[in-house]
Amino acid sequence: MANLIGMLTLEALTQKIHDGEIDTVLLVFTDIYGRFMGKRLDADFFLDDAVAHGTHACNYLLTVDMEMEPMPGYPFASWQKGYGDFHLVPDFTTLRVASWLTKTALVLCDVQNDKKNTSVAQAPRSVLKRQVNQLTKLGYTAMSASELEYYIYQDPYRSAAEKGYQHLTPVGWYLEDYHILQGSREEGFNGAARRHLKASGIPVESSKGEWGLGQHELNIRYADILTMADRHVIFKQCLKEVADQMNISVTFMAKVASDQAGSSSHLHISLWKDNQNLFAGNGQWGPVACSDIFRWFLGGFIAHAPSVMVFYAPTINAYKRYRKGSWAPTCLVASHDNRTAGFRIVGEGSSLRIECRIPGADCNPYLAFSAALASGMDGIANKIEPPPIFDGDVYAAENLPSVPHTLREATDLFEQSAFPKIAFGEDVVAHYLNFFRTEQEAYDKAVTDWERQRYFERI
Repeated sequence: MANLIGMLTLEALTQKIHDGEIDTVLLVFTDIYGRFMGKRLDADFFLDDAVAHGTHACNYLLTVDMEMEPMPGYPFASWQKGYGDFHLVPDFTTLRVASWLTKTALVLCDVQNDKKNTSVAQAPRSVLKRQVNQLTKLGYTAMSASELEYYIYQDPYRSAAEKGYQHLTPVGWYLEDYHILQGSREEGFNGAARRHLKASGIPVESSKGEWGLGQHELNIRYADILTMADRHVIFKQCLKEVADQMNISVTFMAKVASDQAGSSSHLHISLWKDNQNLFAGNGQWGPVACSDIFRWFLGGFIAHAPSVMVFYAPTINAYKRYRKGSWAPTCLVASHDNRTAGFRIVGEGSSLRIECRIPGADCNPYLAFSAALASGMDGIANKIEPPPIFDGDVYAAENLPSVPHTLREATDLFEQSAFPKIAFGEDVVAHYLNFFRTEQEAYDKAVTDWERQRYFERI
């Protein structure tokens, strides 16, 4: 990573600060939604103090709703406990230039208990690091990529909010999947995003039009699973802030409109050891040449998907994406190079990997990758066989197990299943149960435009 453009060592950062190239350092972590929280530090103060001691933030940040209101029901932090601090510890392997911001560097932080110097288990990055540690004990490394899709609008965020996010103008006016002409009209934004990502230590593969009006996909190169999750959250922050600077807007909503394609975050995963892809092998699963480890990992991945669905689809809106003929999956089945399945098997030999097509672009990647790793490792431990490989149109098939249909259903499965408690710990499960129940309650109390349109006059 140190060889990537934009990645910094402390020595290199110190030199840039002394040369006047950097004067601000962002210390950030993600809340449960996946949003960056943290502080902007004066660069000299960062060197003098934060390098050795990190910084502090209020622990209510892991209990807030979308409006930053602290919600009740969290044993971790509450008004009764006084909402104290936790400790933000920089992970210097993530130190980089944030090229889209003036004279700014960025470092991701781990969240620790202020007095005990132990990880806050409920923090999203902590959840993934626990799974990575478990995988390391088995002698494996997970290589991963996430493919993010998003919609681009000509409306700035402020005016979009003033319009109630209605009647926005997409940058494209016809479907642009792989379409170069329409993509060229959006290149002012997408090109800038690619260049900023590359200049900030995130190597880019490509960008392309997608199957919606003004919808695009930008792919960054695969990496080990923790690095990929870090890149994912920086990617989203970068694109939102670049859009803001250009007086336009992008959204990572899973389903921005009922008549438009959803935006996904397909997860690609393979296991490696000693520079060998452990999914490759001489066995067969349908037409796929693979190892036992591949089959068992896939078996666990599929088997546990319902009980960890909330980590793949964490919002009310996420479940609007799962519709037949929409390019989003509806069933928990695996196929070879088949985009109608929830799990698509792609590549061969050293490139063999599992593409999970379930998560939407609104997922928190730390949690989504945690669910995938925990499920796959349990599949290996218990030699869970996947269902028979499916061939054909999954949307037209009958009697296949479906994805959960709502956040309420998925939250119930998360609560009732023993697997999440074993995989993530009871404290973590209790924390996230409260989060998802709170999100559901907020929606249940809201009066929507759909209700007014349907009932105002004609009921």
